[in-house]
Amino acid sequence: MGEQAGRPQGLLTDVHVRLRQPKREIVVDGARTVNQLLDQLDMNRESYLVIRNGTLVPGDGRLEPDDTIEIRPVVSGG
Repeated sequence: MGEQAGRPQGLLTDVHVRLRQPKREIVVDGARTVNQLLDQLDMNRESYLVIRNGTLVPGDGRLEPDDTIEIRPVVSGG
């Protein structure tokens, strides 16, 4: 009792990620680095920006379950 799907109740392990183009939201299990997340999603690091709580995050930045994550494609113009 007090556990759901093998996790202690109230323990945050899921990271909620908002993706743009196409716009959707996914949930990934457990904390990880930006590079690990993009690898898991089969996304090229050079083509996407990862924003945590409103701030751009480098590839080795760690994403935690209580973070708000957004992934946006890099847009360039001329």
